[in-house]
Amino acid sequence: MVKAVKGALVECDASIKAIIVKIDKQRRNEIIIEDLDDETVLVKTDKLEELKRFLKEELKDTVREAEESGSE
Repeated sequence: MVKAVKGALVECDASIKAIIVKIDKQRRNEIIIEDLDDETVLVKTDKLEELKRFLKEELKDTVREAEESGSE
């Protein structure tokens, strides 16, 4: 029996996609439906807001680390 899952197509820079894949692995693969190519991924619609929240936090941490290392 085939099971359909609602998804949202996310197109982004390869570096952002790498972060999305990392978040998905941390969440035990419950966000990504299909990894399509270097800049495109299909994610579960009901996990999209959660992914945005995690991505925002991850980017905030990344920017903070870059600022700290640049000030030395």
